[in-house]
Amino acid sequence: MLTSGARAPMLEMQKDIIRLIRENGIPAEKLCFEITETAAISNFESAIEFIRELRQIGCHVALDDFGSGMSSFAYLKNLPVSHLKIDGAFVRNIHRDPIDRAMVEAITGVSHKIGLKVIAEYVSNSETYDILGEIGVDYAQGYAIDQPQPLGMILH
Repeated sequence: MLTSGARAPMLEMQKDIIRLIRENGIPAEKLCFEITETAAISNFESAIEFIRELRQIGCHVALDDFGSGMSSFAYLKNLPVSHLKIDGAFVRNIHRDPIDRAMVEAITGVSHKIGLKVIAEYVSNSETYDILGEIGVDYAQGYAIDQPQPLGMILH
């Protein structure tokens, strides 16, 4: 739990982010912030408040690393995120491990039922990519998609 003294810097940071988006004319609907599952749950009330503020101005918010920490579908049901990012530990072996595949299927099914888009990370080969498509995962990240690049190369 955050004390009032520890919470003050976080609230200032949140206000700064909102202010910077507004002052610089950044199209909020093009931004997707990620918050780790562990951070969201350990600062639950503050996280809910900040996520709501970001969503209110049009930003997307992804719950990152779902399944690796203190994950619970109960928490997921109460966090106002728009996207859920499945931890790569479940994704990287779905082509070999039926339990990992079942977990990705379950997380994807529940996420879609509550209206979330699903992102899979660590997609490193075409077999994994194809399986994720069969399962219905919405987005994929990893070397099977593209190599990391300097931002300047992507924008030009």
